[in-house]
Amino acid sequence: AEAVAGSEPAFVERMNREAGRLGMTDTNFTNSSGLPGPGHYSTASDLALLASALIRDYPEYYKLYSEREYRYNDITQRNRNQLLWLDPNVDGVKTGHTETAGYCLIASARRGGRRLLSVVLGTASERLRIRESQRLLNFGFQSYDALRLYQKGDAIGKLQVWKGRERELKAGAVADLYVTVPKGTADKLQAELVSQQPLIAPLEAGQRVATLRVSHDGKPLAEYPVVALESVAAAGFFARAWDSVRLWFR
Repeated sequence: AEAVAGSEPAFVERMNREAGRLGMTDTNFTNSSGLPGPGHYSTASDLALLASALIRDYPEYYKLYSEREYRYNDITQRNRNQLLWLDPNVDGVKTGHTETAGYCLIASARRGGRRLLSVVLGTASERLRIRESQRLLNFGFQSYDALRLYQKGDAIGKLQVWKGRERELKAGAVADLYVTVPKGTADKLQAELVSQQPLIAPLEAGQRVATLRVSHDGKPLAEYPVVALESVAAAGFFARAWDSVRLWFR
């Protein structure tokens, strides 16, 4: 912490800024060690967000978490994540234990091209954290489907454009869009394309222009950014002036 930020308090400040950026709204760090302390807390949900960001953003480092043991200076250190020996699909992530927190484990596994994370906190023993983590992963893979709604670059819909040479533009996915739902309930998915109106030209391909809101059985499930798949140049003076009048009376 001191090498990176100059002091532990400065490093902890950076930790909390990053936690906020990742959406970890129920987390507050007060030290860099992770040991219990006043005001130092997190949740299973927030730790899942953190682990997901690690896997997504730092694949070159994440591969280290699947190493069963590491030998250095004639000393062999074994990975405490026993799931690495019990389930060939598991490739991480992190164990932890203090008297206050109990035995904890963030586990991740890939089966059939799908990755799931489990977070177990506060168990009474190493054996229990392994058992409960395995049960959670098995339940997730057996009980839920990951469905791809759109591929990157797929057109999701057309949106109205103002003051442009074109009156509409195609809007689409910036990345492959997946949702996870209980098996056999795909027919309960609904999607709504919400435009950032008014969209005023010029607009560039790749510019965010809308949000795709996905719900399942009437309940909000996820939101995804939607971008312009094509550029729209500004119209001439008179067309822009006319659209200004139309916008005034909307």
